[in-house]
Amino acid sequence: MQGIMSLSDASSTSNTGSRSSQSQEYSRSSAKTSLEASSRDPEKGDASTPEPVDGQEKLSSSETLRDSVVTIGWDGPDDPQNPRNWSKRDRWTVTLVVSLFTFISPVGSSISSPALPAISRDLHIPPGSILENMTLSIFILAYALGPLIWGPLSELYGRLVILQISNIWFLVFNTLCAFAKTPTQMLVFRFLAGFGGAAPQSIGGGVVGDLWSPEERGMAMSVYSLAPLVGPSTGPLVGGWIALKTRWQWVFWSVSIADALLQVAGFIFLRETYAPHILKRKAQSLRKETGKSNIHSAFEAPDRHWSSVMGRGIVKPIVYLATEPIVQVFALYMAVLYGLLYLSLTTFVKVFTLQYGENSGIAGVHYLAIALGSTVGGQVGARVLNKIYRILKARNGGVGTPEMRLPLLMVSSMTLPIGLLIYGWTANARTFWLVPDLGVFIYSIGIGANWTCVQTYLVDNYALHAASAIAAVSSFRAFAGFGFPLFADGMYAKLGDGWGNSILALICLVIGCPSPFIFYSYGPRLRAWSKATSVEQ
Repeated sequence: MQGIMSLSDASSTSNTGSRSSQSQEYSRSSAKTSLEASSRDPEKGDASTPEPVDGQEKLSSSETLRDSVVTIGWDGPDDPQNPRNWSKRDRWTVTLVVSLFTFISPVGSSISSPALPAISRDLHIPPGSILENMTLSIFILAYALGPLIWGPLSELYGRLVILQISNIWFLVFNTLCAFAKTPTQMLVFRFLAGFGGAAPQSIGGGVVGDLWSPEERGMAMSVYSLAPLVGPSTGPLVGGWIALKTRWQWVFWSVSIADALLQVAGFIFLRETYAPHILKRKAQSLRKETGKSNIHSAFEAPDRHWSSVMGRGIVKPIVYLATEPIVQVFALYMAVLYGLLYLSLTTFVKVFTLQYGENSGIAGVHYLAIALGSTVGGQVGARVLNKIYRILKARNGGVGTPEMRLPLLMVSSMTLPIGLLIYGWTANARTFWLVPDLGVFIYSIGIGANWTCVQTYLVDNYALHAASAIAAVSSFRAFAGFGFPLFADGMYAKLGDGWGNSILALICLVIGCPSPFIFYSYGPRLRAWSKATSVEQ
């Protein structure tokens, strides 16, 4: 979506510096000729080349002779190998397939929710227990680990191979869930399926950034960003009818069948989009053709060894969580949002089956309130966010600041406690079903809009390091998505829907509502103090 810049925007921001040439540009053919006359040391690298990250902007120069190596780039601004120069049809095809990859994983995370009683009965899991809820939420626990592994791997091996391998991984272990005979087997298979499903969540936004320039990225991001917001609520909507009509194994088999078809589409339509990897292959091809070892792309540097790349990808987000107040506060708030989302996914069917007497199929239809609310919050919120930013930037003499992303959050953060109170007390009183759905719709708007605001604010704040900041927030929020559903049954059993949701509303009020006002006032001081944000300020 236009307002959410996610990893792709973080990455594109980090590549705005141009690479200056120290001598004349070379075309692909003339480079071969000039190489014959070159006697420079082939082992000497270019220490000034910045590290590439997701969403690489167009590289300047075709092939440039620097110091001891010939460094190749694009063959001019219209190089057909550059993903930004592909036809719109090809770029939209890849964008849609990657969006579907990103959609199927959240569907798989939640589709088993309506079938939990049947799964528990067959696997001898006590009904209403923590173990029962864990069979659903442990999938999300893997999302905490996935971004730290798949993201750096995509830097090393490109987007294409990581997307294909991870989706096949998800397909295999999601299918195995249907054959689980013990609770342990179910937990292990669900966790491993979630680990594979985390990859599109981690690098899909980077693919969008690879394909589309910032000026034309808005529509592509709006399509891509629907997947992680709508996917979790689509799963139970479908799963409710499956649980009603057939065996619980089909909640897993149906996802696997859809994912297998999607994988075939991936084999046919997906192409490598990561500019550093494309240029690396180009350099390798030239080295093979010419026999010259001093041909390199700008991204074949000593610090690109797999150990250093993986180390940075894993360690830096953890460091940010430990040292950056902005990351800490919004990681906590995003954890609450994500926890609320999956708590709702776990308990929603039980509210409408036990209290309203509906079957699991009809009860699953109520998940449309979450899907519609998240979509409205994300899509409308993105457009309002950008409009507010443009107005405030114009008033500030054309200078934009990250704090200009916060006014919308000041308003949208209030929708969560309001919606939770409406949902909790009307469900507690068994009011006409449309009224609890209205409460869910309202707080789901808050989830979508707040998600947009927080991610965009982090990108604007951390610029070069935004990918690490967002990875830190994404990993932390996954722990809440795993943990919140575990205490849901116990909380509602003791407190009821009214007081249970009132406590959740109070948490949202205390953490979420003051935060945008505090950072609007003190954000500039925090950026000046921070080593990570001060780089780009």
